[in-house]
Amino acid sequence: MNRTIKLSLLTTLLLSTNLIAEERLEDITITTATKTEQNLADVTSSVDVITAQEIEERDYTTVAEALNSLPGVSFTSNGGLGTTTSVRVRGMASKRVLVLIDGIRYNDITGLNGAPFEHLVLSDIERIEVIKGAQSGIWGADASAGVINIITKKAKDGVNFSASQEFGSFGTTKANANASYKTDKFYIKANHTDLNSKSFTAVAPRGEDIDKFEDDAYSNKTTSFKAGFNINPNNKIELSHTIIDAHSQYDGFNQPNAENNATFKSTFSSINFNHKDSFNNLNIYAKKSKFERKYISSYGVTPFDGEVREYGLSSNIPYMKDSFLVVGGDYKKFEHKNSLNKEFTNKALFLTNSNSLKGLIGGTTILTESIRYDKYSDFDNKTTGKIGLKHIHDKIKGFSTFANYGTAYNVPTPYNLFDPYSGNKNLTPEDTKSWDIGFEYKDLKVTYFNTKVEDMIDYKSNYDANGNWIGGSYQNMSGTSKIKGVEVAYQTDIFDDFLISSSYTYTDAKNAKKERLSRIPKDSIKLALDYYGIDKLHLGVSGEYVGKRYSLDDEKGQQTGKYTIANFVANYEFDKHLSFYGKVDNITDKYYQTVDGYATSPRAFYAGMKLTY
Repeated sequence: MNRTIKLSLLTTLLLSTNLIAEERLEDITITTATKTEQNLADVTSSVDVITAQEIEERDYTTVAEALNSLPGVSFTSNGGLGTTTSVRVRGMASKRVLVLIDGIRYNDITGLNGAPFEHLVLSDIERIEVIKGAQSGIWGADASAGVINIITKKAKDGVNFSASQEFGSFGTTKANANASYKTDKFYIKANHTDLNSKSFTAVAPRGEDIDKFEDDAYSNKTTSFKAGFNINPNNKIELSHTIIDAHSQYDGFNQPNAENNATFKSTFSSINFNHKDSFNNLNIYAKKSKFERKYISSYGVTPFDGEVREYGLSSNIPYMKDSFLVVGGDYKKFEHKNSLNKEFTNKALFLTNSNSLKGLIGGTTILTESIRYDKYSDFDNKTTGKIGLKHIHDKIKGFSTFANYGTAYNVPTPYNLFDPYSGNKNLTPEDTKSWDIGFEYKDLKVTYFNTKVEDMIDYKSNYDANGNWIGGSYQNMSGTSKIKGVEVAYQTDIFDDFLISSSYTYTDAKNAKKERLSRIPKDSIKLALDYYGIDKLHLGVSGEYVGKRYSLDDEKGQQTGKYTIANFVANYEFDKHLSFYGKVDNITDKYYQTVDGYATSPRAFYAGMKLTY
């Protein structure tokens, strides 16, 4: 593989931990940290970025798989493709992470787990921005652990087309087609991905061979459209629409041969008007997220339908040199239909200020402050904020220090409040305070993080005098849950042909009773080695060690950690139009479970090709 592609991947990997030289950051912008475009070098927040180049080089299949490559991120899954998947950021569960697709909310208002990561297939993605730490001061509710924004690719000039096809273990096929057209006046773009797999059983008692049980198949059709029209040099309109249509088979708890089915059909739409002048950059937008889920089992058909509508505006006002102010407001309506038939609204105003001051303490100091006021129809109003500081030292090249502090909150879902079997109308939002501090020096980044959650919302089981479970409900767990830890990341190239990337994460997560929280690994080590010594060929090996982790709080239940998984990937560029790839997941055929009683993939093989014009 040529030197240019190697440097592209090197840049990508270093981007994921903010560890590339300052001059390389000048052309990299992100939007999630402050709700406006900002150079990555000027962002005080702890940010990870996964770019299109890394996704293609690593041949990831799902968003959860790609996110798991980052320090401080872990995931658990109740089986193979299409089964419930939870992504944790710094030990905080999915329901405390705000997930966006091109800025549109992906958190399911009708569910319990936040964003349904199991249906997010990697397709046509330009980059994934991960902002860690409390972000409600910018984004409002459900951003206690951070924000993940999945940004799809833009159209390129002229006519462009690409297609790819993949085959693999468990009868898996994945096809993708992409077409776009762009002129100076307008652009239009369409993308479609079709994923099908016979997969394997979702439920398998620990130690049992998964081949003994029936397979739980999965299919996913993801289609997206984007279009834009330049009215004049100062005004433009952009539209986007994404459809995810998925079908999965699943097992009930301790029922590996159950024949249950689930459908998931959701749409995510937005329209944005952008105006630029000498005073400000103004965006006026409308967004809609629609969720339709249906579960079919021996108990009958259970539908879940919900919708989130959002309207707002934001204005980026530059002032002085290297300073800007973002001011705006939004209105959201959350609706859970079907049997609950509940809705609530949210109105908000927000303000962010950022200054870059040169010449202070022998370098450049960047200071960012945010504040947001949220008014709810059904909950107490909330004021949250965030402050970040970053200092880039002049005398020590490649050295910078940073610190962030923020407040956040999560509101109960309608299901938490009104489900007839487990709901609790007395639930109140949980409050979060988090801070991190760290430094970057050339290829090394070290971060310490500390999070406190007051009155965490969780499910509490009830038992009779004989110890038999008799139901339960959602409760505000009195007291403070504390999650703290350290992230260490290091990347470098060796002998011009090898690229090494590595990270270590230590997480100490305890509830108010000082009991270790379940499903969070105490330690995680991630390592990848890439070889580029042969022209047009890339070979890569990656692996992860997951430390001590238990299925229940207080280190009770089943041990679901203490294992190592390794994967292999190869990419070959035949010419500028045609490329081939192959990968082997779990190359040592390691047996493990991330959730007690739920199967994971044994050794699996995949191969594909991509055609681009």
